[in-house]
Amino acid sequence: MIKISSRSLEDLEFPVVCEQISEFCITGQGKEKALNIQPYPNYKKTIFGLNQTNEYFNSKTNDTPIPNHGFDSIQAEIKLLGIEGSLIEITGFRKISAITETVNTHLKFFEKYSEVFPVLAETVSHIEFDTSLTEKINSVIDRFGEMKDDASPLLQDLRKSINSVRGKINSSFNSALSTYNSYGYLDEIRESVMENVRVLAVKAMYRRKVKGGIMGNSKTGSIVYIQPEATYQYTRELNNLEYEEKEEIKRILKELTEFSRPYRDVLIEYQDLLSDMDVIAAKSKYAEKINALLPKISKDRELQLKEAYHPLLYLSNKKKGEKTFPQTIELASDNRIIVISGPNAGGKSITLKTVGLLQVMLQSGMLIPVHEYSRVCLFNKVLTDIGDNQSIENHLSTYSYRLKNMNYFLRKCDEKTLFLIDEFGTGSDPELGGALAETFLEVFYEKGSYGILTTHYANLKKLANELPDMSNANMMFDNQTLEPIYKLQVGEAGSSFTFEVAQKNGIPYSLINRSKKKVERGKIRFDRSIAKLQKERSELRKTTDSLKTKEEKAAEQKEKLEEINNRVQQKLESYQELYDANQRLIYLGQKVNDMSEKYFTSKKKKELIGEFLKMVEIENSKRKKEDIRKQKAKKAQERKLKQEVQKKIQPIREKKKAEKKKEEEIKKAEANKPKAKLKVGDRVRLEDSKSVGSIDTIEKGKAIVNYGMFTTSVSLDQLELVQAAKK
Repeated sequence: MIKISSRSLEDLEFPVVCEQISEFCITGQGKEKALNIQPYPNYKKTIFGLNQTNEYFNSKTNDTPIPNHGFDSIQAEIKLLGIEGSLIEITGFRKISAITETVNTHLKFFEKYSEVFPVLAETVSHIEFDTSLTEKINSVIDRFGEMKDDASPLLQDLRKSINSVRGKINSSFNSALSTYNSYGYLDEIRESVMENVRVLAVKAMYRRKVKGGIMGNSKTGSIVYIQPEATYQYTRELNNLEYEEKEEIKRILKELTEFSRPYRDVLIEYQDLLSDMDVIAAKSKYAEKINALLPKISKDRELQLKEAYHPLLYLSNKKKGEKTFPQTIELASDNRIIVISGPNAGGKSITLKTVGLLQVMLQSGMLIPVHEYSRVCLFNKVLTDIGDNQSIENHLSTYSYRLKNMNYFLRKCDEKTLFLIDEFGTGSDPELGGALAETFLEVFYEKGSYGILTTHYANLKKLANELPDMSNANMMFDNQTLEPIYKLQVGEAGSSFTFEVAQKNGIPYSLINRSKKKVERGKIRFDRSIAKLQKERSELRKTTDSLKTKEEKAAEQKEKLEEINNRVQQKLESYQELYDANQRLIYLGQKVNDMSEKYFTSKKKKELIGEFLKMVEIENSKRKKEDIRKQKAKKAQERKLKQEVQKKIQPIREKKKAEKKKEEEIKKAEANKPKAKLKVGDRVRLEDSKSVGSIDTIEKGKAIVNYGMFTTSVSLDQLELVQAAKK
């Protein structure tokens, strides 16, 4: 059973994360649920919750986006359905219809893509697909939220009558308007509207000549507004019809409410499901915002957080445009407890809170901002003591409160507990408080608990160095500027740099010297040794970083030089080819020139042609040799390629050969296997057939096989025994 106290959740600022997640919710119920997110009570539910969020998160990269889950709250309608004789208005039924359709859409979607979203499909599996309520509502109310004319025969008749009377009202009014206007009784505006009724704008002097009901007059009194007598009669008829229409609508809604009443529990489930989907979607959106993912969940007792970010700090720094430093921290069976030391403002508390907050987030079904190679186990308890917990209500000092907290820790911690304690043992006399803190730490260690604590006490650093499954760690500082690097260094304790920080902040050296004399020499030497080791490690780290940078630059330079060398080589080869071609052309040109001069003096054509042909044949023989050389080179290259291919496919061929041999051996063994002696009543089938029948009779090596619909005669050699006849 997993149980993490609300005190621990508050210490780790988990409610702030819940508040940020609630901002991504699109429904009221979803926001409410998000604000009340708690860690899951057991391993199975935690894994299920994580997979829900992870599937929703991955749906963004799939070609199958999850349908919208938004809905208007039907809390008031659900309440009315629980009250006998109550009536739900049309707007309420529109909301009920919409939420039902949304749920049905989700059910169809997850049924179709159950292989892609197995966990989300299981989330909705307890609800049945049902369209009866939606169909009933849609048969009465249209998509614009109006009652349909054919919702009942009476309503249809009433609306026909209403339309007819409205037509008569318009007709009678237009007739009166035309008549009295021709008499000159009407003002220039002719008509107006009063109380949603058309009226004649009659001049005051003619008001007695116009029959009808006076509805009012103008501010000056020059115009009297009169509804014509015929129109007045029809309006009364219309009012009666409209009253009857309202009564019929009320009756239909009451009937619809009664029909919906048995669906009350189903509607509660619908609203609950969609609000859960809203929270899952919000967790997914939050994960996207903080660059989170689902790490490997280990069943072994281990915690390996690589490049872990504190989500609240990450978002805050991102808003300000500042850098957030990730932390890498590991807890395992051979290193269960880490004691972090070092100066204040170095990031010790943030490291502590990062581990705790990410752990409770993960156990609440949230993805966390870590490297994908991180491994995390689940803890039954996460105990925290972070910050100044002075209790004014209970009149407890910080130390009294912390002692009370430690007492609770000692009672509750076990091998499935993660404890996180900031400034362990502070608040009392350093010597006595340190001794008590050391004893507490020994008890935590003996109980097999996992934990991280921060301290300045030397005896706790010493204890961590002595016990096998406990280690020291420090938050690294720049040894020159004494500025924090915000990087955790596991393996050695950290100096508090008390005197160095004091000197950096302008405290006179004489006062620092006096202070040093007041402290035991051994302690100063111990602190100085730690500080020296940290400085040496810092320098070594800088040297390593510098050498690594130089090595990377040298590798880049080497690659560039090799590239330049290859390009130069290619250019030289192309220049050489060009030079050889030009030399050949010069030689041929010279040869032609010599022949030309010789012919010029001798005028012997035959000799000229003979020499020219000889020259051409020599050049062609060179070309042939060059072509043969190229062909040989090409063939050699093809042969080499063929050999490489053969080398690669040889193992595949051998594997296939072996498989074929094995298959043949199996077939041979099956063929040699003595066949079962068949008898009447045995269930058999033909070789390489799926149809099974029973043997009715056997005669002369043949059997009559009955397949139910038909019988057939088959040789016994062709039959295989499926099931022997019962004796």
